[in-house]
Amino acid sequence: MRRSALAVLLLMSLTACAVSLTACAPGAPPLPSPPPVTGDPSSRAAERQLLTRAEQTLIARCLAARGFRYVVRLPPDPPRRFPYVVDDVAWARAHGFGRDQERRIAAAKAADPNERWFRRLSPARQRAALAALNGPRPVGLRARMPGGGMVAASDEGCTAWAQRRLYGDLPAWFEARLTAANLTPLYVPRVRAHPAYRKAVRAWAACMARRGHPHASPDALRAALPGVRTPAGERALAVAEAECAAASGLAATARALDARYGAEARRAHAGPLATKARLERAALPRAREVLTGRP
Repeated sequence: MRRSALAVLLLMSLTACAVSLTACAPGAPPLPSPPPVTGDPSSRAAERQLLTRAEQTLIARCLAARGFRYVVRLPPDPPRRFPYVVDDVAWARAHGFGRDQERRIAAAKAADPNERWFRRLSPARQRAALAALNGPRPVGLRARMPGGGMVAASDEGCTAWAQRRLYGDLPAWFEARLTAANLTPLYVPRVRAHPAYRKAVRAWAACMARRGHPHASPDALRAALPGVRTPAGERALAVAEAECAAASGLAATARALDARYGAEARRAHAGPLATKARLERAALPRAREVLTGRP
């Protein structure tokens, strides 16, 4: 990957280092959004936005003190994900399989002023900017992932400084955040392997075949998507998938198994999840102070 593209990913993903089995290295995809702070959906969204904006504001101040510019911008909303099957007919009518959302996010990144600024830097200044943002080396923070393996990141740099300022205990926050963000791979394969899920997939495939779409599974349908040339064709296919997901029982089966195995994963990692919720609650007053200048 070219240096400029590598840097853009990092500058667009300030709230999370990339995950690997050995290090927090540049260039990997950003982590998924963390679980909510409170029970009310509107409050959760507002609190996540508050924490994100405060962290980016702190990072911008830190980078400015080191001679770099950064425009505080909230990242675009992530596309909606369906880990098993598209099961929302209204959403499918509007978005198909979400390729329009992927294009929206790509356009937002291309128009981002931080990306344009970074691309104009010399290679030496790009390296210096990355070191200022993420620290010189992935040393100082370590966490064991729920599925095994270790992740390391720097406890230096503006990202670490901003997160320490907000959350206080940076090592605890690093471990708790990564645990919460990486529970899904623990249980999605279990859902897909369950006999009830496989039986429902066969019923879904039969429903799709009756409609003229001979795909053995939602994954097989995804593999065929590059051959769908028009947005209207994509939406029609997505609507058929969603309607068959309901008619075959696949949607209900997937939701029930996901809830069951997801709850088991969260219980198994209840300690880090509780730590994350506690640190986020404690960070909210500090975030408001950062943004308003008042305690």
